[in-house]
Amino acid sequence: MLKLADFSAVIFDMDGLVLDTESTYIIAWQQAANAMGYDFSDAFCRSLSGRHYQDVELKLIEYCGAEFNVQTFNRLSGDFWREHVDIHGIKIKHGFIGLLELLIRQKIPYCLATNSLAENALECLELAGIEEVFSIIITRDHVLQGKPEPDIFLKAAELLQVDISRCLVIEDSHTGIVAASRAGAVSVFIPSIARVDPLTVELCDLMISDLEQLTHIIRA
Repeated sequence: MLKLADFSAVIFDMDGLVLDTESTYIIAWQQAANAMGYDFSDAFCRSLSGRHYQDVELKLIEYCGAEFNVQTFNRLSGDFWREHVDIHGIKIKHGFIGLLELLIRQKIPYCLATNSLAENALECLELAGIEEVFSIIITRDHVLQGKPEPDIFLKAAELLQVDISRCLVIEDSHTGIVAASRAGAVSVFIPSIARVDPLTVELCDLMISDLEQLTHIIRA
């Protein structure tokens, strides 16, 4: 069983793990698609989870056809997303605050490592009211390749000044777990979607339901 004492640092993903951004993205994507005459299923939207924007654009063209106007979609979905979060904000995922308090008490370094662009990540953290929580934030802008390549996690370990093998990576997507595995980190998988890829379960070191459960496990 994983114990906090076995690690020198913790690396958090953002979307779907620390913040419930994915539900806001799905709403915006579906509204933008409808405005353009397309119908995006919940399953398709969830398949975009954890991917960086270049992969998302490729998936959109694959799903909708070569004639799909990605630029228009991005503009509309951005407008719909802004409208939604200005009203509703962004929720923090259950259990994050408790785990954060544990790390601070135990003086365990931690950081955020996300496939989002820096501008978007900082905005989401601000909308959730936790813009001051992470002193180290690694985004897609900071590396050559995003997840599922290991670059983001290797950069995180470098900035934390900890060997990646001593880092506990917490992820909610298949893409993130693949990246953690390729980096050589120990990983915890907390699925943000109901349908789980068996390969994700095979690659991760532990799969659990939420961050609160993880807190109970690693402090025991």
